[in-house]
Amino acid sequence: MKLPSKLPFGLRLASLKSGLFWRTFFLLGALTTTSMTAWVGMISVVQHEPQVQQISAQVISVVTITHAALTHAAPELRRELLFDLVANEGIRVFTLEEDDQVAPPADNALMPDIEKLVKAKLGADTRFSSKVNGVSGFWVSFKIDDDLYWLMLERERIRGLTGIQWLGWASVVSVVSLLGAAFISSLINLPLRRLTQATRDFAQGKRPAPLPERGPIEIMEANRSFNQMVDDLQQVESDRAVILAGISHDLRTPLARMQLEVEMANLSQEAREGMQSDIGQMDAIIGQFLDYAKPTESSSFVNVDISELLTDTAHEVSRLPDIRINTDIAPGAHVMGNATDIKRVINNLIENARRYGKSADSEHTEIDIKCSVKGMHASKRVTIEVQDHGPGVPEEQIEQLLKPFTRLDAARGQANGAGLGLAIVDRVITRHGAELLVRNREGGGLLIQIVMKAL
Repeated sequence: MKLPSKLPFGLRLASLKSGLFWRTFFLLGALTTTSMTAWVGMISVVQHEPQVQQISAQVISVVTITHAALTHAAPELRRELLFDLVANEGIRVFTLEEDDQVAPPADNALMPDIEKLVKAKLGADTRFSSKVNGVSGFWVSFKIDDDLYWLMLERERIRGLTGIQWLGWASVVSVVSLLGAAFISSLINLPLRRLTQATRDFAQGKRPAPLPERGPIEIMEANRSFNQMVDDLQQVESDRAVILAGISHDLRTPLARMQLEVEMANLSQEAREGMQSDIGQMDAIIGQFLDYAKPTESSSFVNVDISELLTDTAHEVSRLPDIRINTDIAPGAHVMGNATDIKRVINNLIENARRYGKSADSEHTEIDIKCSVKGMHASKRVTIEVQDHGPGVPEEQIEQLLKPFTRLDAARGQANGAGLGLAIVDRVITRHGAELLVRNREGGGLLIQIVMKAL
């Protein structure tokens, strides 16, 4: 019995919160992020000094060469030289005026060290700017004789990786790392996921395909043990079916002989009826044992019209003189299952209600049978309810109802049988992958609800 259990959606949500895949994924992601952060910090520290040296050397070299070229060039060729510097090298030279609008140098971690090295080579009066007269670039001042000039380099020539670029590269590496973490987590959890699915299928009465016996030694041994367990249990089921068939024949044959002898014996009517009742009860108990032990194979599942099955069952039961049936059955309810086993479940529930659900002030047992379809698509469910109007069951004893060989005589009146009726119901419903809910009905009586996946 699944006393009110979690819905499938709740189980899926719980797996998202605590699933092994997500735990592995987040741990790998955290490890990758921490490693990448440490790597970026280390690279930044290690790269700082070489980058400063490189940019400073480049600036000094360009200024020195430009200074020498302009100093030694013939006056009539200087204009042409300036055009060549702009066209070929991206270097522009302007006269430094007192009224120039000069912005401060770029604010980054490299600039202070660059200024220090460049001033040491070009002179302490060297000036730096990120924008002069509204034109952005890398501006450095130099002197030819007593004249001051600005030399502007294209910012791309001396720019290292900016913070945005570092962030971009870090984002790319993070995404790739997380995708790698997801892939690794999937590979790690694939064998466990296969084992979980196979276990679930086996619990629902299906025979799962053999798990692959390859991979790491732990996985290989676990899969081999599971495959062996499935084979052994299937053999046990097969042997049990053979044994039960033999027991049924061996026990029912003497019972039939006893029934015949009772009919022919010279007994009083009262004694004959008592013995016939005892023999009938023994035969019913044997039938319960066989029903409880009989496996429900998923290979026998077909499209079952639950609405029609319930309607036919209610019509058949309504012929009994001590039962009154009330039905509220939605049309067109279909499920996948074994029609014979489902009908046996409904008959057991009705018989349980007939025996123990009679109210004290009535000679008849009133039984309500309901069927409804709720939800859409994958969440569509068929709900079957069978309820009586009797005394019900004490709340603290409800969990005991579905245990084999359990009879709550004090709460449900006299008991005939082996106490397997509801245990058979629970066993068959579990094999169908459905839910069984048992609770007391408002107003008195016991309500048994079956929830199955609809087609």
